[in-house]
Amino acid sequence: MKYRILITGGSGFLGINLIRYLINKDIKNIISLDIAPFEYNDVKNKIKIITGDIRDKNIVRDAVKGIDIVIHCAAALPLYKKEDIYSTDVNGTKNLIEEAFQNNIKRFIHISSTAVYGIPGHHPIYEDDKLDGVGDYGIAKIRAEEECLKYREKGICVPILRPKSFIGPERLGVFALFYDWAKDGKNFPMIGSGKNRYQLLDVEDLCEAIYKCIILNKGTVNEIFNIGAKEFTTMKEDYQAVLDFAGYKKKIISFPALPLIIILKILEFFRLSPLYKWVYETASKDSFVSIEKAEKLLGFTPKYSNKEALIRNYKWYLDNINEFENKKGISHRVPWKQGILKAVKIFF
Repeated sequence: MKYRILITGGSGFLGINLIRYLINKDIKNIISLDIAPFEYNDVKNKIKIITGDIRDKNIVRDAVKGIDIVIHCAAALPLYKKEDIYSTDVNGTKNLIEEAFQNNIKRFIHISSTAVYGIPGHHPIYEDDKLDGVGDYGIAKIRAEEECLKYREKGICVPILRPKSFIGPERLGVFALFYDWAKDGKNFPMIGSGKNRYQLLDVEDLCEAIYKCIILNKGTVNEIFNIGAKEFTTMKEDYQAVLDFAGYKKKIISFPALPLIIILKILEFFRLSPLYKWVYETASKDSFVSIEKAEKLLGFTPKYSNKEALIRNYKWYLDNINEFENKKGISHRVPWKQGILKAVKIFF
C-alpha cells in the first residue's frame, strides 16, 4: 500500500508490534517517532526512524510533513511523574493533531484507553458511557480525546480506539511480575476472590483494529471504538491458565481485597511496590467493555481469548528473558522493579 504512515511511540510495546504488523501487510512507508531509541534490528532498515519528543513542536512539525496517516500510540504511563503524564499525553497529542490539521493529514488514529471510564457501576461498558478517569493517567487520556474531538469537528477523520490492557510479544511491565513468579514455580496472590471478570486484549488483535481504521472508508471509522478480547472467564481462571502451563502445579491464591489494597496503598506511598492505584483498585472488580460496535462497523474479530493472550505473552517472556532480565524501568517494555514484593515471593 502507498500510505505514508507516522507511528508515534514506535519504540514502545504497541509501536513495534504495529510496525511489524503493517510491514507484513505490505505497507512500506513507515516512520517511527519516539523519544526512546529504536532497538529492533529485524525492522530497523525497513522504516525511517526519528528520535524525538512529541512535546517538541519543531520535531513534530518536521515529522508530520508529507504524512498521510498518523497513528498516535505514544503516551506517558501511570508510573510516570504527574507533569510528564499531562505534558506528554495531553500537550503532546495537541501538538500532533494541530500539525496534522495544518498538513491536511487524511486520518489521525488516536490510541486512547479504557482507563477513561474509571470504575463504572455496570458492565459491559459502552462507548457512550460516562468518562470518569482514575488517577492522572485516566484524566489525561480523557483530555487527550477532547483535543482529538476538536479537530474531528474541523474535518479530520479521527478514529479513537479505547483498548483494554493489552499483552503479547514485547509486553513486560506489571505482567513480568506475574510471569517471574510463574517461572520460578510460585503460587500467586490475587486481590479479592478472583471471581470478577477482567477483559484483556492481545496486541495482535489491537493491531488488526488499527489496520481496519486505515483501510476502511472514512464514514465508517470516524468513531470511538472499544477494543478487547471476545472470550474471557474469571480473573482467577484466566491467570491460573498460565500457572498450569508453567507446570509446577501452583495456584492462584485469593486474599480479601480491602486489607490488601490498604497495604498496597501504603507500599506505593513509600515506593516499595510497583503497583499503582489503577492496578490494585480495579483488580478485584469486573472490568469489561462491549466490542459490538467494533465488530459491527470494523469487522473486528479477535483471535485470542484472555487465556491464549496470557500464555502467548508468557511463552515470549520465557524465550527472551536473557535479553531483558537485568533491565528495569517504568515502561511496558521492561520488567518493573518488584520492590518488597520480591521478598514476599519467598513465602509463596
